[in-house]
Amino acid sequence: MRLHSASLPGRLAVIALAVGFTACESAPDLETGAATPIEVPAGAGASLPHVADAGDAAILSWVEPADSGHVLRFARWDGAAWSDPRDIAVGTGWFVNWADFPSVVSLGGDELAAHWLQRSAASTYAYDVMVSRSHDGGMTWTEPVRPHSDGTPTEHGFVSMFPVADGLGVVWLDGRKFAEGADAPATNEMTVRYAALGDGAPAAEAVLDERACDCCQTAVALTSRGPLIAYRDRSNAEIRDIAVTRLVDGAWTEPRTLHADNWEIDACPVNGPQADADGDDVVVAWFTAARDTPRVQVAFSADAGETFGAPVRIDGGNPVGRVDVLLLDDARALVLWLERTADGGQVTARIVAADGRAGEPMAVAQTLAQRPSGFPRMGRFGDDVLLAWTQPGDSSRVLAATLHTGGGR
Repeated sequence: MRLHSASLPGRLAVIALAVGFTACESAPDLETGAATPIEVPAGAGASLPHVADAGDAAILSWVEPADSGHVLRFARWDGAAWSDPRDIAVGTGWFVNWADFPSVVSLGGDELAAHWLQRSAASTYAYDVMVSRSHDGGMTWTEPVRPHSDGTPTEHGFVSMFPVADGLGVVWLDGRKFAEGADAPATNEMTVRYAALGDGAPAAEAVLDERACDCCQTAVALTSRGPLIAYRDRSNAEIRDIAVTRLVDGAWTEPRTLHADNWEIDACPVNGPQADADGDDVVVAWFTAARDTPRVQVAFSADAGETFGAPVRIDGGNPVGRVDVLLLDDARALVLWLERTADGGQVTARIVAADGRAGEPMAVAQTLAQRPSGFPRMGRFGDDVLLAWTQPGDSSRVLAATLHTGGGR
């Protein structure tokens, strides 16, 4: 998850298939400039980049090998130079995975939060979420805590973090129902859970969904009415479409399907949604292969996610997915995804308007379409965007580029 700020309220002027531009309105700029590659202060073997907005700077985090373990590092990009990279955590026994990767997010001012994954048992998918906070811009970090208290040797991951009034909100996929117990036999169902972390012990956990897809990323968008969580649901009929839930008046709403793609698949596609918000305006991007047609779709909302317009398909015809999305202003979003090509894979970006029109797809970089290429990610710094991705090889690298999108919000 990459946190997006909702500090500058706006109002989408249009919603796909709902409200169109009038004749006197000027059409939004749908074209991007060329992506400009920049050096990244990451060492050999680096992978798993995550990018977060932090006002006039973007925060890039990544994982590097260290002795017999790994280190989670981060640096800030302000449009001209990188800050010195700093270590957040170093350890052994981490769960390091191409799809379930650590993150660092800004909570405002000098407040940061980071998470990584620690193995809890010998089985492949037994690992815990570890969360640490910094109150001094990343100079020092607190002892890590777990947002979950079940203690089962099962999967806990695919985290989204965001600021809440009493500290830090954490959403994750929780596999405790896979564990056998005397009172409750294993059901092999993944749940979506939430907890708030303050200065003391975690708040009581809330179950947002009792049955979700096993290993697709969660996403958060901070609207003027509260956080919206997007994730891939899982029905009893194995329909795995995108669902959303919102925190309204202190309670999470009943999850509902964002759009009925009706993707029936008896396995996890490892391809979660991403979301962004500004005021009441929300955009969600996701991958689906319903009816054997892979596609990347985008939908907009002007009422903080209470309703969404019809989705718009924006891929180039053969997408792998692995999406990210940024709401640029009151009428446009930038979508990032991986497209399959004859030579492998291509990190691709495209601007789409809320009325359904889209600019030309732009090739950011060539990479692989397989798992080692991971998930490309992006974040805002000022009016521009920082893009980052893993370049596989004998020794993987984290690469990055900047992109000017014709203004910001």
